[in-house]
Amino acid sequence: MSEGDGTRWLAPGLKISLKVEPGVAVALSDPQSDMTEKGFRQAIKVLFGLNRFFAVGPSMAFTTLPGNGMNDAGTAWAFGGTARLERPRDAPGGRWNAMSPWADVDLHYNRTGSLNKPSFDAALGLAVPLDDDRKYWLGPFVRYSHIISSERVGFDNRDAKILSIGLSFEVGSGLERRRVSDPVVAQEEVTEQVATVPVVPSDRDGDTVVDTEDNCPDVPGPVANAGCPTYAKVVVKPDKLELLEKIAFKWDSAELEPASYPLLDEVAKALNDNRGFKVQVEGHASSEGGFDHNQSLSERRATAVLDYLIAHGVAADRILSKGFGSSTPAATNTTEAGRETNRRVEFNVSFIIVEKAK
Repeated sequence: MSEGDGTRWLAPGLKISLKVEPGVAVALSDPQSDMTEKGFRQAIKVLFGLNRFFAVGPSMAFTTLPGNGMNDAGTAWAFGGTARLERPRDAPGGRWNAMSPWADVDLHYNRTGSLNKPSFDAALGLAVPLDDDRKYWLGPFVRYSHIISSERVGFDNRDAKILSIGLSFEVGSGLERRRVSDPVVAQEEVTEQVATVPVVPSDRDGDTVVDTEDNCPDVPGPVANAGCPTYAKVVVKPDKLELLEKIAFKWDSAELEPASYPLLDEVAKALNDNRGFKVQVEGHASSEGGFDHNQSLSERRATAVLDYLIAHGVAADRILSKGFGSSTPAATNTTEAGRETNRRVEFNVSFIIVEKAK
């Protein structure tokens, strides 16, 4: 039987059971039939299921037949074993479909009065389950008992034959619940052919220079200029803005010379074209003069450039200024030409934030 929870009721029959057989007993043969009335027979058996069809075990029975008034009651105690053949107790279906016809044979040692006698029984019966777990069974039976008498001088040596009819009650270990896996259906492995779609490199500005090689990925420019617009005074490098002219300041001052305005205008345009750039403006000086003076001068000159760019539309959060004084010369400070080179302002790209288009 199957249940909705995915389990199936399975069992190899009753593994162990206790059976009680009360019934009415009547003698079938003389002299017992002439000397006794209808009586009572009670049997108790313990059965061990060897498989789903066959069980064996010890048995005990007591039979009493009341006397007919002129004779004493006849009693017999029997001890021995039994063997039973039955329909499997785990048959599918409801209780009525699970009914189990059975037949058994007993071999006993009998004690009748002071006499010991062998006997055998044979019975037919029907067991009906009383519960869904099939632990409890009830049903009718009819049993024939044959007590064998030995030859004794001066006694009636005929065998005793007794018929018993009654109800048998049995309690056992019932059915077992076992998980039954769903059948695995073999499926033919299907290999899905997936077409390989080539990955097209990103080119946000559409200038045919892919973003990974484009120095100006957000503004179109020619391939020959690494994807950047062509500026007259500025070249955009991967890590900095390279100035083709020198930014000029008045002598020993942070005031810009007007001649450098066109250069700074073009720097502002390059930064506004490439809004993903964030740059640091670095000011440098020659070694002439004291160190503190040069440091202060380089810082003020870098700040002057920063202020100019902000005034020309570059967001303040995109540029920083820093003066290095004479600490990082680009050329030797032993010659006038070298010192002139060191009086410079450089634009170094600190980092670029690139966000892919969705």
